[in-house]
Amino acid sequence: MGKVHLLSPRRQDHDRRGWLRGAPPPPLVRVLPFCLIAGVCAATLASDEPLDIGFLLGAIPPLAVLSYGPLMTAVLGGAVVAVLNIPAFQLNHPGNTDLLTISFVSVLSVFVAYVRSRRDAQLDLERTVAEAAQRAVVPELPERVGPVRCVGLYRAAQRGTLVGGDFFDVREGPHGVRAVMGDVQGHGLSAVATVASLLGAFREAVLDQPDLESVAARLDRRLEVDSASSRYAELFATAVLLEFAPDARSVRMVSCGHPAPVLLRGRQATEIELAAWTPLGLGLSDGGPHAGLTLRLEPGHSLFLASDGVSEARDSSGTFYPLTDRLAALADDDPAVLAGRVWADLVRYCPAVADDVTMLVLTPASPGVG
Repeated sequence: MGKVHLLSPRRQDHDRRGWLRGAPPPPLVRVLPFCLIAGVCAATLASDEPLDIGFLLGAIPPLAVLSYGPLMTAVLGGAVVAVLNIPAFQLNHPGNTDLLTISFVSVLSVFVAYVRSRRDAQLDLERTVAEAAQRAVVPELPERVGPVRCVGLYRAAQRGTLVGGDFFDVREGPHGVRAVMGDVQGHGLSAVATVASLLGAFREAVLDQPDLESVAARLDRRLEVDSASSRYAELFATAVLLEFAPDARSVRMVSCGHPAPVLLRGRQATEIELAAWTPLGLGLSDGGPHAGLTLRLEPGHSLFLASDGVSEARDSSGTFYPLTDRLAALADDDPAVLAGRVWADLVRYCPAVADDVTMLVLTPASPGVG
């Protein structure tokens, strides 16, 4: 089984923003200054008459700024000036205007490249710190927690972030293996603090709460306390909690307004009919959630959990993504590949996914498998 896949800011920038919005330039842009110099020189040498195309070389220093630092930009600028002064190319006609203009542009481009390289270094440092902080909030899942194998996928909606408004975790405690998946109000960096607070409360509750209802009540109380000191009028989150038996042959589930898990039996996918209580943060701790559902698990069964970013994605006609139907077609003997397959299929179905997307596949380990 695999681990949770958190797409890094750099990879997200490259995949979703393109080089004009911060990703590294494609190879064509990097070689363009050299191609332009070679093309101009070849054209002048092939012509019997002088060609007034020296102005084209003025584009080389600004093009270099897109791909290179100040040193390489200075080298290319110097090469342009040198080419203009080689008599065989006859490019410095009708006078010194081209030479002076390109010399000025080259010096200015070196300065711009220096400023850009300093800013890029600062941004890289800030991204590294942000990535470390966000990974501390939602660390990678182990391949196995007790008798349960885990694999997940997390894609934050906000560009350049690892963590958004979705959260999940799988922990082993004195009362068995417990898992949670949820979705807090909002998404992006503004929701990270709430996610961190809920995950902290869950990890504590795994250790000392005797049942899932008590865990849900702990999370609800945590949100109520946070909401009282928040600038927002109200904080809330949906969540589904699971507790596996010691042998992972049964699982108990409690839903707080979150989409129900899907049971996978080979290539058969069935949405579990799980009664949902009110979302967390709306006073659930006063009355407690509805009694949970206990489900028997057989060898080869898996549970697929997803955020509403999956089920509420729409195609160009406005039709929701048919998760259960697609799961039946995408299921594989190896559950580790399922989340990746669903993500690829979701992007084909809805290229402009605008919400956080989270998936979690939980599978009882076969007896004797470490």
